[in-house]
Amino acid sequence: QVQLQESGPGLVKPSQTLSLTCTVSAGSITTNYYHWNWIRQPPGKGLEWMGSINWLGGTAYSPSLKSRTSISRDTSKNQFTLQLTSVTPEDTAMYYCARARVEVDGMDYWGKGTLVTVSS
Repeated sequence: QVQLQESGPGLVKPSQTLSLTCTVSAGSITTNYYHWNWIRQPPGKGLEWMGSINWLGGTAYSPSLKSRTSISRDTSKNQFTLQLTSVTPEDTAMYYCARARVEVDGMDYWGKGTLVTVSS
């Protein structure tokens, strides 16, 4: 069974860059037809898809976050990484990584999530 685990600092100061890594086990991030996603949920709000990287290394981003978001991968470590620049307290959220298959709605595997607080 595929497992995803988020890691990174739990506290980031305003204007800095938030960096999170998702480590994938029991499944390769280069396996055909899978997208690897970052999703967040601010306190008291719904889920927000941030972006993804696919099996070929191609990326897609939410239009509302595109100017501040970058997703990359390290295939040797089977990891993919989120960077969000110029953070504000409004970026405080639970951050999740998740897998989705091409042409299938929804995510089939999720990490447990990690809370990132933006505060000075």
